[in-house]
Amino acid sequence: MSVALVEQPWRVAGKKIAPAPSTLDTGWRALWPALEKAGLPIVAGGRSAGARVACRTGRELGAKAVLALSFPLHPPGKPEQSRADELLATGVPTLIVQGGRDPFGRPEEFPELPADMELVTVPYGDHVFGLPKSADLDEPEALALITGAVADWLPRALA
Repeated sequence: MSVALVEQPWRVAGKKIAPAPSTLDTGWRALWPALEKAGLPIVAGGRSAGARVACRTGRELGAKAVLALSFPLHPPGKPEQSRADELLATGVPTLIVQGGRDPFGRPEEFPELPADMELVTVPYGDHVFGLPKSADLDEPEALALITGAVADWLPRALA
């Protein structure tokens, strides 16, 4: 297995807000040929805006699965601006890992998911999986939960 970590250009530039979805998708499509060179199955993934990109483009580009970390289901405080259609349109096995108190969408706010999608909750986690001091879970336990969920899901997603 190979893993490619892609740092989004807007993050490298120090910006806090992602550009328009079409701009993000164009950048992701441009880098895809480099990922395909290894000849291995590709799992498209990302966190937050990157998760949206992976969901919107994964099937089109030939990803075998999508890993969506902290999918921003809606802007904070605006559940009526749902992005569920992007998530539900992946068309490939998808794992969503979501913080239990993510202001961009708590797990209970997600729609009913199709059989090829799974949702794993990081209890007490926020949008960056940060935990309050009062949580019954510490950061190493949260990380183990996330990596364990991915390790369990990945072979099934690629089968």
